[in-house]
Amino acid sequence: MGLVTIMTKQTGQISGAVGGFSPPQINSLEDTGLSPLWLQDLILKVLYFRGYLTGFKIAEEITLPFAGVTDQLMVTLKQEKFIEVKSSQGGLGEGAYTYGITSQGILRAREAMERSQYAGPAPVPFEVYNEAIRRQKSGRLSVTTRTMRQILSQLVISESTFQRLGPALNSGSSIFMYGPPGNGKTSIARAFGNLVLSQNMYIPYALYLDGQVIKVYDAVSHSLAPDTETANGASTGGLRTNTRRDPRWVRIRRPFIVVGGELTLEGLDLVFDDTTKFYEAPFQVKANGGILLIDDFGRQQVRPRDLLNRWIVPLENRLDYLRLHTGRKVEVPFDVLIVFSTNLPPKDLVDEAFLRRLRHKVEIGDPSFEEYREIFKRVAQDRRIEYNDQGLAYLLQEWYIKRNRKMRASHPRDLCDQIVDIASYLAVPPVMSREMIDHAGKAYFVDI
Repeated sequence: MGLVTIMTKQTGQISGAVGGFSPPQINSLEDTGLSPLWLQDLILKVLYFRGYLTGFKIAEEITLPFAGVTDQLMVTLKQEKFIEVKSSQGGLGEGAYTYGITSQGILRAREAMERSQYAGPAPVPFEVYNEAIRRQKSGRLSVTTRTMRQILSQLVISESTFQRLGPALNSGSSIFMYGPPGNGKTSIARAFGNLVLSQNMYIPYALYLDGQVIKVYDAVSHSLAPDTETANGASTGGLRTNTRRDPRWVRIRRPFIVVGGELTLEGLDLVFDDTTKFYEAPFQVKANGGILLIDDFGRQQVRPRDLLNRWIVPLENRLDYLRLHTGRKVEVPFDVLIVFSTNLPPKDLVDEAFLRRLRHKVEIGDPSFEEYREIFKRVAQDRRIEYNDQGLAYLLQEWYIKRNRKMRASHPRDLCDQIVDIASYLAVPPVMSREMIDHAGKAYFVDI
């Protein structure tokens, strides 16, 4: 088995275009696709929660332009005595006026909050979101061998495994990575994520469907991208472009979302909060356009087969179906690369029928002696430990071969950390002496 020693230096982020979509301009209320009455309720809820705000600040809170949109809504609210001007600054226009909610407006706001307490950026119609995801699918980057050597430059991987990972990533569909713990499955998935994060896309803050709001943008799951490119992807030197685009959309790095043991079947559907009365988008919707890593698969609280059956339709049709609490089911694009990572034997998790639906199956096995040596040399250099082959030979003979212990790709890192800790305590240089290796082995290894 050949060894891929990937030493290519990163030359910077791999640029990726946003794809065939850019949020259109908003010039009128009709352009929002939302009912003026619904938007009026949104403004009243914002004022109810936030108190006194200027017209410009209200427009910022609901992420709609003031001129031609928010100002028209506020004119109607003033005429109907739901809001009133509390102070004004001459010469700066109505956007600088400070507004407050009236007692009549409070009653209407409370009625609106009985339906939903959402008071944030104006949502985007659900069908507009679906079309945007489809159009941005073309913006994905296809990787080559050269690209793979860049993104996996920090890992030591066998040649056969390396050559299987690139096509799996290009599929944009599904990858099932399995093998013993500690051999880099999660590190490989995160390297894929770093590549995805070098590309940008647009997502809305929230969606509107049948009078309901579904919150999509998540500051924890999504990373903002600078809005500094022209339509052809060229840099504008940091100046913001396309400032007239629909501000309800936010430019982000293509998402890389990781879920583990906390994943449940309920978490893969729309999550309705009975208190706030609006929805949170599930993991796979937040991951649209990027990667969803299901780490430590098989350790979830639900049966693996039940969890896998949930993915059959989305993986085959690239469409998912979500259910509102009213019972209505809606269709949403499924433009997600799903990565299953597990330490458990595949036969204990899935049957042949489901494995057939997973596009790429990649085993991440234990390192060979040659691979282990290369990993140890890299880690020792990084930890400023004086490396020598004699010390490694002693480690392998005494702590692996004699004890019939399997090598793991994570062991060199952990053992070197042990050596550094012990050397620091003893106030001696960190070296690969027999004594230091024995100290590290006794502190790290546990016979199970």
